[in-house]
Amino acid sequence: MNGFRLLAGYLDAARQQEVVQAVLAAASAAPFYRSETPAGKPMSVAMTNLGALGWVTDRNGYRYQPRHPGTDRPWPSIPDTLLQLWRELAEADVDADACLVNLYRDDARMGLHQDRDEADFRYPVLSVSLGDTAIFRLGGETRRSPTRTVRLASGDVCLLSGPARLAFHGVDRVLAGSSRLVPGGGRLNLTLRRALPAPSAANAL
Repeated sequence: MNGFRLLAGYLDAARQQEVVQAVLAAASAAPFYRSETPAGKPMSVAMTNLGALGWVTDRNGYRYQPRHPGTDRPWPSIPDTLLQLWRELAEADVDADACLVNLYRDDARMGLHQDRDEADFRYPVLSVSLGDTAIFRLGGETRRSPTRTVRLASGDVCLLSGPARLAFHGVDRVLAGSSRLVPGGGRLNLTLRRALPAPSAANAL
């Protein structure tokens, strides 16, 4: 699909380890938690966030907010190593201000969905896979669009931009034991986004 870009093995082993350590250190201040959809269905992934805003879901809906729903503390900053990755690949004039961190253990998966809670769809969603390999499903702009699957291994980075920015996508399953990178096993998926509008030219002066 136009706008979907997969960079297989973009992060080498050393950089993968660096990112995992930075993310888990941040998660000590913003613990992983289980949330539920607006319909009350519990999600199978555990999640946390980094950055000025974090994506959350509960009975009140999908949204970005500045504080962890459990601790009521601000989310930790996005580590420099991830901001550098955004600057390398996103081709954006502003930095990411949100990084959703999903932890897949056991039989966790993610249903088909769109990332559409951001203010400006000109900015891509940049996804980083760490740990166990995922069977990623990519569709089109409607739920009825044809889909295909792609294996995302540890160190792979993909971008959803342009026509693919609002493509439905999800994770069918994770291949348990395919990596030893994440302590305790499983997969970390990091999605960097720009949630707020870019500063206007007037405000930038």
